[in-house]
Amino acid sequence: METLKKWLPDILAVILFAVIGFVYFMPADIDGRVLYREDSSAGRGLGQESKLYLEKTGERTRWTNSAFSGMPTYQVSPSYTSTNVLGKMENAYHLWLPENVWFVFAYLLGFYILLRAFDFKQYLAVLGSILWAFSSYFFIIIAAGHIWKVMALAYLPPMIAGLVLSYRGKYLWGLIVTAIFTAFEINANHVQMTYYYLFIILFMVIAWLVMAIRDKKLPQFVKGSVVCAVGALLGVLINISNLYHTWEYTKESMRGKSELVKKNSSNQTNSGLDRDYITQWSYGIGETWTLLVPNTKGGASVPLSQNAKAMEKADPNFMQIYQQLGQYWGDQPGTSGPVYVGAFVLMLFILGLFIVKGPMKWALLGATILSILLSWGRNFMGFTNFFLDYIPMYAKFRTVASILVIAEFTIPLLAMMALKKIIDEPEILKTKIRWVWVSFALTGGIALLFWLMPTVFFPDYISVQENQALAQIPAEYLGPLKSNLSAIREYIFSSDALRSFIIVALGTALLMLYKYKKLNAKMLVGCVTVLCLVDMWQVNKRYLNDGMFVEASVRNSDQPMTATDRQILKDKGLDYRVLNLASNTFNENETSYYHKSIGGYHPAKLRRYQEMIDAYIAPEMQKMMPAISKVGGDMTKVDGSKEWPVLNMLNAKYFILPLQSGQTVPLQNPYVQGNAWFVDKVDYVDNANQEIDRVGKIDLHHEAVADRQFSEQLGKAVKQDGTSMAVIKSYEPNHLTYEVNSDKGGVLVFSEIYYPEWTATVDGQKAELGRVNYILRALNVKPGKHEVVLDFHPASIRTTETLAYCSYGILALLIAAGAFMARRKNKEKE
Repeated sequence: METLKKWLPDILAVILFAVIGFVYFMPADIDGRVLYREDSSAGRGLGQESKLYLEKTGERTRWTNSAFSGMPTYQVSPSYTSTNVLGKMENAYHLWLPENVWFVFAYLLGFYILLRAFDFKQYLAVLGSILWAFSSYFFIIIAAGHIWKVMALAYLPPMIAGLVLSYRGKYLWGLIVTAIFTAFEINANHVQMTYYYLFIILFMVIAWLVMAIRDKKLPQFVKGSVVCAVGALLGVLINISNLYHTWEYTKESMRGKSELVKKNSSNQTNSGLDRDYITQWSYGIGETWTLLVPNTKGGASVPLSQNAKAMEKADPNFMQIYQQLGQYWGDQPGTSGPVYVGAFVLMLFILGLFIVKGPMKWALLGATILSILLSWGRNFMGFTNFFLDYIPMYAKFRTVASILVIAEFTIPLLAMMALKKIIDEPEILKTKIRWVWVSFALTGGIALLFWLMPTVFFPDYISVQENQALAQIPAEYLGPLKSNLSAIREYIFSSDALRSFIIVALGTALLMLYKYKKLNAKMLVGCVTVLCLVDMWQVNKRYLNDGMFVEASVRNSDQPMTATDRQILKDKGLDYRVLNLASNTFNENETSYYHKSIGGYHPAKLRRYQEMIDAYIAPEMQKMMPAISKVGGDMTKVDGSKEWPVLNMLNAKYFILPLQSGQTVPLQNPYVQGNAWFVDKVDYVDNANQEIDRVGKIDLHHEAVADRQFSEQLGKAVKQDGTSMAVIKSYEPNHLTYEVNSDKGGVLVFSEIYYPEWTATVDGQKAELGRVNYILRALNVKPGKHEVVLDFHPASIRTTETLAYCSYGILALLIAAGAFMARRKNKEKE
């Protein structure tokens, strides 16, 4: 009974979190409707071949040919047998709640665990969980379908809770919590979010070190650090299969350093990503005020006409234009919504800077400032360049605006420390009342000024890109249009600024009521909870609402098959590729749903393939459409061997061309080189620049170019007489079988993408693959008739899986020890 009484408040908190999750998504969760996520739906095509292979064989393929002519699945569907255990543990942690509901539940529970580790009382921890979980960005990414990111963010606070327990001297439970949530975190598979939170951990560890030195408790600090390291190591080893193969893949992907020496090397980072690419999505300096006023830059990149209140101020003559212009007018190319942490939450954070004492305050402030400065990206390039050039791994990630997740953690945490200070020491509202008013002025006061004088602080409400686009409108209409557009957006901003002022004013009034003992501590916390929940709930509903939900059949049904798809699929060839010219070829995966696509979308595609897109594939596509149109689609009148030789070597057998009214038509490419062919000559070169340059200067039907490092594997080519043949006999994404007949033998080139872990056998005997033409596989085959097999079953997976299961065993023993000690402690109390 005593145990139940002790844990009852925590149990009630957990139930409350589940209820909040259910209520937010009502009535969709009751109706059985699901969220239609654009990113998730678009990504289905990329994983379709892997999904079908799993259903057919019960085995996971580590390679797919559905996009970019072939790539590993390590960052497409990174599932391993060992992670099935983690999946079951995570489901239990989420209480097997339904989709979307458990996302919010996991947010809330994770931060609750953190605050309880900091020894917050249950009712305060509930409030803090809501303040953190309802930060707008966390709901925006649910709507966008960034589920890996959702999971990563949800598991980070409880992972840090393990550190808190360890440094507070609770070593065993600190070890267990750190290990479990580090394992969950890594399994979420969003390295960027995990990496960003390492900055928070670094700042917090420094704070604990300072406290240990000050309090002369260095031995305890060292013990805590060792416990954290061991727990993190266990979490890492449980996920070693994913981590190791991701690390290996990174070296070959766009996130690894290019072997090419580029002319504009100043724009290139050590990671291989260009600075422009990394900083394309940078938060505007003025846009940072969205932390206080969500509509500082208009909100999301949705049609302006969707804002009913704003349209009340719209000139009816411009309604058609407003259907095309977005609500957002900031510096980013586009956005799904702003980063808003809650107006009163921000005020409590600033108040915490004045009334909370100790190194942890400065750690949280430092992490917040760092987060904001780095989020500015190209708008603060000197600072950004320093991190790109000198901070390990920082240059491997794009969309730097998302580093504001750090501020979204530190602001509510320090805000809660401030509120805890007020509740623990009520007299502080008398002795330091001036800091309350200073904090009010720096938040509510500024919001009020934004409402009263919006044009003083933000004189321009039309972006540079919009001004360029609107320049084509006749001058007699342009002036009135810009004036009306500015008035609409000024209203969007100023009305939201007034809203933030009211929120801050109400929150401050609650503090004053507590000061004058009109409210007790629990009433204050209850009122603040309602105020902040209503505030942030309303903002989040702008970006994640019931209108986004559809019947489950809409999202879960197969992608509709077009007449073009059906026509191409009549070709029963085992392995050929499709180039879709009727889409944004390298920014979509719909083509991959039914076909092996030349294009696709993935933020970490193979680096060499991207370099071939830039050097050859994209230019060939640009030449192709005019050439085909010129001859009315008669492919016999186009010299395809010269116009698109790289696409031919990639076995692009069909082109999908656009027609009017959104229709498409397939066109067969008669110049395709097929699945494999012998070459007369192999040119060996000394570096990547020479290799990629040479691809455009040779006859790819008869010649190949290779880096000199592969000369031993490939040897010399033999001039062919036209009788040699290689025919594909069986196809699986990770296992290809060819029948090869050649009187002369020599170098056989496959229209398959090279990757180091592919293996080959000839008549069952191991053979060495080489790389030719910058991206393709090749093999030296002796004269005669042979069976050639290419296979992708990396042996490293068996090793990493063994390590993972051993780590599970250690974790299980630790949990058992923790349970035993807890039970013994309870018996001693009894």
